[in-house]
Amino acid sequence: ALLFRADLRDADLRDADLQEAALLGADMRRADLSGADLHGAYYDSETQWPEGFDPVAAGALLVE
Repeated sequence: ALLFRADLRDADLRDADLQEAALLGADMRRADLSGADLHGAYYDSETQWPEGFDPVAAGALLVE
């Protein structure tokens, strides 16, 4: 999925398959990512995550 700069604030992404998704600059503040599969997904320094969420632990890759 190409989610460049997508506004996913408050989205219900529980158990979503986001493998290999392009999350560059996406805004996912307050999104529910519990159980989401982010293996191979990539993000950049502009991607915004829910408070306390660890994208690396969820399998996402930081690109510069």
